Amino acid sequence: MMSAAAMCARNMEGDDMSESDVKQVPYGLWSSKLGPKMLAGELRLMDVAWGGKGRTLVWAERVDGRGVLMVQRPDQAARVLNDELSVGGGVGYGGGEFDVRGDEVVFAANDGRLYAAHLDKGSPRPITPAFGRVASPAISPDGKWVAFVHTVDDVDVIAVVPIGGEQWPVKVAQGADFYMQPAWSSEGDRLAWISWDHPEMPWTATRLEEAGIDMTGDVVRVAPARELASEEDVALQQPSYSPDGRWLAYLSDASGHWQVMLRDRESGQTRRIARDGVEFGGPAWIQGLRFYDWTQDSEAVIALGSVRGEHHLERLGVDGSARKLPGLEEYTSLAQPRVTTGGAVALIASSSRRPSRVITVAAGNVQVRRFASSERLREEELSEARPVSWTVSTAAGEEVEVHGIFYPPTHPGYTSAGKPPALVMIHGGPTAQRVMGWEARNQFFATRGFAVLDVNYRGSTGYGRAYMEALSGAWGVADVEDAVGAASFLGREGLADPERLVIMGGSAGGYTVLQTLVDHPGVFKAGICLYGISDLFALQAGTHKFEAHYNDTLIGPLPEAAELYRERSPINKAEKIEDALAIFHGAKDKVVPLDQAEAIVDSLRRRGVSHFYHVYEEEGHGWRRAATIDHFHRSVLSFLKTEVVY
Repeated sequence: MMSAAAMCARNMEGDDMSESDVKQVPYGLWSSKLGPKMLAGELRLMDVAWGGKGRTLVWAERVDGRGVLMVQRPDQAARVLNDELSVGGGVGYGGGEFDVRGDEVVFAANDGRLYAAHLDKGSPRPITPAFGRVASPAISPDGKWVAFVHTVDDVDVIAVVPIGGEQWPVKVAQGADFYMQPAWSSEGDRLAWISWDHPEMPWTATRLEEAGIDMTGDVVRVAPARELASEEDVALQQPSYSPDGRWLAYLSDASGHWQVMLRDRESGQTRRIARDGVEFGGPAWIQGLRFYDWTQDSEAVIALGSVRGEHHLERLGVDGSARKLPGLEEYTSLAQPRVTTGGAVALIASSSRRPSRVITVAAGNVQVRRFASSERLREEELSEARPVSWTVSTAAGEEVEVHGIFYPPTHPGYTSAGKPPALVMIHGGPTAQRVMGWEARNQFFATRGFAVLDVNYRGSTGYGRAYMEALSGAWGVADVEDAVGAASFLGREGLADPERLVIMGGSAGGYTVLQTLVDHPGVFKAGICLYGISDLFALQAGTHKFEAHYNDTLIGPLPEAAELYRERSPINKAEKIEDALAIFHGAKDKVVPLDQAEAIVDSLRRRGVSHFYHVYEEEGHGWRRAATIDHFHRSVLSFLKTEVVY
């Protein structure tokens, strides 16, 4: 039932809708106010931090492929800090854009250098040489030094450099294959970080390390690094020292879920703040991820908890206490929490019907600092997502529960007979997770009369380590079973027309799309593949350093698992694809080269299978340019109308 306030708002806008105003239009042909240009114009909010004396807000955002730093002083409008440079970490998949201390900000730029700038005046000045790529700057407590991650020629290190840039960077840690998340002690005399080596990934097994550092003389002196925590098949991340210097906190999944650990720096003893069943972390695909932050009194951390794809904030006390923070009940997706001196928390927040915002919350009161979009649609015009689950019978004869997020078709101005067509969305990673947050893509389709189901197939994070590891050795099998199970679920529950289902995914999700169409023709009427993998051998030989050994876990090491690579490469069975297929790819994709798409398209073309193919010349692995996002959504909608709706 619509609230009185909502009805009043509708009357004031001259849009009071009676039953006679509702039109009978087939599903998939509804007209939506959420157009492709609106999606293309949305900002991507990346990170947020406090500056000044804890009252100035700084955040990073991206629009049309360019990273921008915004600064908002108390009682002032936000303004842009960088004019020509594009802000963005350049290590691996990116992330780790900037850090702030006092009135100084340090950020990674698209030219591979670190820059420092005053929050109010002066142009950003480079503080590192112009070679390699940088990410995750961390300013020392005294504001004089910056620790950061650097990579050049596939060699990663952690280094420190004066914030004035008057000296060359000094290496603090080297020798591991990967580094992330450098963190200063409160005294500024130690650094902690996370490292790992091939064939591990940052969500399978990592190390917590620390080194003493002396910068009081003319030469930076670094003590030998020591390992503080490391266990076989345990992932650790985000080290952070308490402001009073007593604790070193970090995240560990040793219990089966990401949990906050506290190491007493004096005794060396470690204990867990137990919150069984709640995830306080996620896969570190990018640098700079933050799932908690210390309160200034060092008595607690403010942590981002996740249950079944829905987020909340908790105050986890060092005494073992735990309580949820009030004021955020209307938001179901939260990211990058940062606590200021007065206890206010800044973060990025959204819900399924509320686009991303930069917000601050203090004593239960929420203030919006930045909107990612114009938010011209009322919430009742958008689809309200809900978590769902279904049971899948595996090839091994087991019954497993699979999770997802469902968006029903929604529009106050239309109704339709029968059941709607549906899009079964397969995320990438494959360790990613779709959560109960704003997904403009899903709303684009749901407001046009499509049901949408985001599948968190086995291998996804957010449901515990065992669920993630269920894909180990089974990529191309378990994910496909779960996608087919999603199709059965939609039909069985009466949520969609089983004869008009479409499977859609990008990257690893695109691989699942191709594998599903190969192994289960006819389950889906069509597929949509974005920069998807078709040849696992080629992926293994040509991918970037970060994922060079990822397939060792997902499928098996070579050459021992060569037969599995052949069997599970869609290109070797492309002739089995009978359903209509749309393929989109970026010409500059270095993760999944363009020839992987070309090989599938050649097979479709030879056999006369209905298909659509488009290459974006200026894109890489994913869409960043507004023109691309606009064209892509128009093209997909046209493909769906041709192949599925009519």
